[in-house]
Amino acid sequence: IIFCGPMRLIPIMAQQEELQIGVAGQAVILNCRGIPQNTAVTWKYSKALIFSKGKATMTDRSEINLTSKHLKVLDLRLSDAGIYTCEYGTHTVSISLHVFKLTISLDGHFLQNEVPKLTLMQNSTHPLPNLNITLFNNNNKMVRPKLLQNETPQKYTLMLKQLEATDSGTWMCHIRSDSPLINQNISFDVKVLGFQNPDLERKYATADSTVILSWYLNFQQIKWKEGFTGQMNWKQQESATAHELLDFNVTARGEQHETKKINRFRFEIPESKPESTIQVELSKVHFNHSGQYQCQLAYNGRHTQSKIELVVMKVSADPVGPLSRGAEMTLICQVSSPLPSNAHLLWKHMNGTPIDIKKSKQHEVKVEVKVSTAGLWSCHLIEDNDSRISLNYIVEEAPVWLSYVVIGASVGGSILVFGLASLCIISGIGWQRRRQRAKRMARARQYLLENKTCQCQQ
Repeated sequence: IIFCGPMRLIPIMAQQEELQIGVAGQAVILNCRGIPQNTAVTWKYSKALIFSKGKATMTDRSEINLTSKHLKVLDLRLSDAGIYTCEYGTHTVSISLHVFKLTISLDGHFLQNEVPKLTLMQNSTHPLPNLNITLFNNNNKMVRPKLLQNETPQKYTLMLKQLEATDSGTWMCHIRSDSPLINQNISFDVKVLGFQNPDLERKYATADSTVILSWYLNFQQIKWKEGFTGQMNWKQQESATAHELLDFNVTARGEQHETKKINRFRFEIPESKPESTIQVELSKVHFNHSGQYQCQLAYNGRHTQSKIELVVMKVSADPVGPLSRGAEMTLICQVSSPLPSNAHLLWKHMNGTPIDIKKSKQHEVKVEVKVSTAGLWSCHLIEDNDSRISLNYIVEEAPVWLSYVVIGASVGGSILVFGLASLCIISGIGWQRRRQRAKRMARARQYLLENKTCQCQQ
């Protein structure tokens, strides 16, 4: 929808001809000044008769005010530009109508990240001036479009920047010329269907917690009157295959309907949620729930999307169980995917000293710390110097009797091993002696046999 600013009459030819600005698609009122009351007037366009004595002879888009004698032209077109004359008696008032036509691509209905194109055309019976064009967005801030090379002064094409959902509203095109003097505003509506989320959002969650992922649509806020569809997909890695979790559609009346697509993936659609919101709830999240969740909108074959990357953190110990006196265990804190450069993991001994801190290196997915004393340890995920999430791990000290049992078992085990080793040694020595005795007896028998043989031969 395009609105024109207030129209003004500007003398351009020694008060014999006045300039008036009109905007295509709107109405313009041409004033016949200085008319005595009860005077009959005749309106002409390019010397062709339009109105005579209140009767339209040229077009059904024109009408005359019988009281003021002003001429009103409805649904103005570029071709309506020209010289209009109001004649009464021997007097003539000439008005030069300069018409602008501003069009915006896609009828002003865009998806997030699309680039609009503005086309400004002008028409007049006089030589067309070079125009100075300034654009103001819905927050009345000046924007600098890219002006495409115009073939003639009649047409200007401007490319805007990629639109965000917050760009919805009324924009202003300011047109200025020094000769003839033109200072005209044309407002136009821009509607951007999209998300109030950023294009990519990172969400952190601890293992076994409940997570709600939300996408906030703006279709009600901008009074979007067209139906559209959408879906939500999940994939664990960028290169992995995407799985459709749900699809949805919104009617032209703003009614929202959602349908779950995957049953084996544990998630729910909350029954109570804000209007114009797509939500999924994940209970007891674990590493297999991590990855990219993408919500996509589709309208007239065009698409826009917003992603939430879910990063899950968990802690564990090796070995698991109470810490015996003099023993040592390793605490492990890890996340499901590499962290950005402004984030890291941090182990902290809550009852300890500043020395009892272990920090991960850049892009590391886990950090380990050696523990030899009992106490409360906490792992924090730090982003931009703020703790986003944390998990605690309590290192318990083994009871004294358990330590004695362990010591006893160790001593007993050592004695048992020593005994077994001694037994093996003794057995080995006995076996070695028996083997040597058997070898001596075998040599003795051999010797006797040899001597007996020799005696028989004599």
